[in-house]
Amino acid sequence: MKPQKMRYTDFAGTSGNDDEHRVYSQEDQDEGAEAHLGVEESDSSEDEVAPRNTIGDVPLKWYEDEEHIGYDITGKKIKKQARKDKLDSFLAGADDSKNWRKVYDEYNDEEVELTKEETRLIRRLLKGKTPHAEIDPYAPYVDWFVWEDARHPLSNAPEPKRRFIPSKWESKKVVQYVRAIRKGLIKFDKPKEEPRFYLLWGDDSSSKEKSGQGLSYIPAPKPKFAGHEESYNPSIEYIPTQEEINSYQLMYEEDRPKFIPKRFESLRSVPAYENALKESFDRCLDLYLCPRARKKRINIDPESLKPKLPSRKDLRPYPVTCYLEYIGHKDTVLSISIDVSGQWMASGSTDGTVRIWEVETGRCLRIWDVGIAVQHVAWNPLPELHILAVAVEHDVLLFNTGLGNEEEQEKIKELLHVETPTAPESSGNGTSIVSWIQHDKHEGIMLKHLKTVSSVEWHRKGDYFSTVVPGDDSRAILIHQLSKKLTQKIPFKLHGLPVSSAFHPSRSIFFISTKKNVRVYDLLKQKLIKKLETGVREVSSIAIHPAGDNVIVGSKEGKLCWFDMDLSSQPYRVLKCHPKDITNVAFHRSYPLFATCSDDCTAYVFHGMVYSDLNQNPLIVPLEILRGHRSANGRGVMDCKFHPKQPWLFTAGADSVIKLYCH
Repeated sequence: MKPQKMRYTDFAGTSGNDDEHRVYSQEDQDEGAEAHLGVEESDSSEDEVAPRNTIGDVPLKWYEDEEHIGYDITGKKIKKQARKDKLDSFLAGADDSKNWRKVYDEYNDEEVELTKEETRLIRRLLKGKTPHAEIDPYAPYVDWFVWEDARHPLSNAPEPKRRFIPSKWESKKVVQYVRAIRKGLIKFDKPKEEPRFYLLWGDDSSSKEKSGQGLSYIPAPKPKFAGHEESYNPSIEYIPTQEEINSYQLMYEEDRPKFIPKRFESLRSVPAYENALKESFDRCLDLYLCPRARKKRINIDPESLKPKLPSRKDLRPYPVTCYLEYIGHKDTVLSISIDVSGQWMASGSTDGTVRIWEVETGRCLRIWDVGIAVQHVAWNPLPELHILAVAVEHDVLLFNTGLGNEEEQEKIKELLHVETPTAPESSGNGTSIVSWIQHDKHEGIMLKHLKTVSSVEWHRKGDYFSTVVPGDDSRAILIHQLSKKLTQKIPFKLHGLPVSSAFHPSRSIFFISTKKNVRVYDLLKQKLIKKLETGVREVSSIAIHPAGDNVIVGSKEGKLCWFDMDLSSQPYRVLKCHPKDITNVAFHRSYPLFATCSDDCTAYVFHGMVYSDLNQNPLIVPLEILRGHRSANGRGVMDCKFHPKQPWLFTAGADSVIKLYCH
């Protein structure tokens, strides 16, 4: 005979005969399991009988993701039973008439069927009666004390004196409380003052949320209150004329006014409102059919959302007014360049001349007539090499400006001398790249290219310079070495048409901007470092910050993009500052300033502070809008450059005038 295990579950939990409140069930153990000792019945409390699950007070939710709900007295896992869905429960209730008596015991993971006695106890508890019918809660009082032969009281001790005099301990405690209240150590809550005025009929908007069927209560919107128009005797300005009434008929029904005011002499003359029933019905439809959603609005001051920028007075100096004009060119000035000493300025124009100006006086020192429109001019960054690079159609001319002492001039003449014209260096497919030729007319060197050269940029050491020839082949960007008279292609594949190029101010990094993005290359490792996604229609120019970690990009749609290369390849800021194309952008070498110029005949000056702390973002503040140039052939300001030492800005316009703006 197999050993059996007894168990019970207490449902009533009341005192009395224990046999009436227990539900016993027997369960055969699995084959191969150890035999358990039967639980003996006892007249003691039911809490002494241990349940099948022995996990104690451990929360059952800890076993939600497990396959068992606990452990039995032998330490074996109690497997979870398969749960029934609602359909199975409904079918079980339809087939079994006693299914309503079954109760799920979550602690032991089993179903227990209630007996008739237990259901009777539960019904009496729900009605507020005692669980057992044989107990009378209102039984007559039985005096248990035996009064017979009781000649003396239970205690004959005399009353103590302390019951008749005030307590000293209580008086001391009262004094302590009084002193604490006077010193302010004990504070009482002030009574809440009720509002003096309140709405007579209440307010639905301030009512608490009512919940019904799991949905939050949202009060209906208030109907519009009547105004002066709905008056029976409105003012004359509210009464429309006959022409206005006729014009209402030509409007769409949703645009037509709902109520046309009329005027009556007295209230007795006012007829019944003809649309009263219709509007009441529409109001009911709106309340019944229109969905309503609760919108939580936050009251925020719009001024608090604006970034707190420093005052422009604290950011001085920066260029504000036009101080000097350089007049001499007869056509559009396309490019200007400032000497590293800040004393001289070079300019190139479409009138075919290149001019050298003295910055402080505006005197034109020298003129070269090349006969063709000058696209770009660039001054050598070394102070001892007064060499000017000029881009003229397919050629790049290197001029000796004649400045400096005799030793510097001898060195310059030696650099600008080509003993024998170098044969055109051929590329991989046999086509020539560039040829170096001595230019006797202007005492310089001419570099012949296959296509039109758009820009020239010098390296910081003054020996290398790059040229941009717009095209989709590898010869679009070339790097030239002045000392050895050599030209080489960049060892990178170009993706798109190049617009401009720039060298890093302190490292061997090369920037190439195409119409859509800017690519950053390492010349020593010959690999791509980063690709800056501009997101603009077409890039027009770029400028590198003197520290080298920030780049600004101008576009032909008037947008300016600031890139922080340590932060991301996406723009840190995008500024829509010009309504027309941005022609050039420039950084100042020593002051935290940068500028943009555009075809709208204006130049914008910004404060751009870059912090050494990498956790602090750059500060960009617009400072000034410089005007003064006139538009010519739809073009405005063609180029802008900062003075290398002073907070001055030079602008070259399509009106053939160069302006100097000072602080």
